[in-house]
Amino acid sequence: QVQLVESGGGLVQAGGSLRLSCVASRSIFSTHVMAWYRQAPGKQRELVAHISSGDRTNYADFVKGRFTISRDNAKNTVYLQMNSLKPEDTAVYYCAARLLTMRDFTSWGQGTQVTVSS
Repeated sequence: QVQLVESGGGLVQAGGSLRLSCVASRSIFSTHVMAWYRQAPGKQRELVAHISSGDRTNYADFVKGRFTISRDNAKNTVYLQMNSLKPEDTAVYYCAARLLTMRDFTSWGQGTQVTVSS
């Protein structure tokens, strides 16, 4: 498995922005789908966005137009740019990876806390 390390979380006011980063321990982007999930207190973990080979992206409806997922192959890093943040975006955000041929995400980071104050 690949190790994933997230960073960039923090406390921000509503309407503000944050950029999360996820560094993979080795080069995997050509063979893996990368994703960001989040889990708020008392709620199930939910998919936020993912990016696959050819830089195809997909977003949950609740972040469309506000969040952007991207990656830097040379740095083995996936980003989540979060704009127009809302208090309901408060959650622990996780980076995840799965092989292109697999359905389930099998590698997870430790998570980074994002708190949006009203």
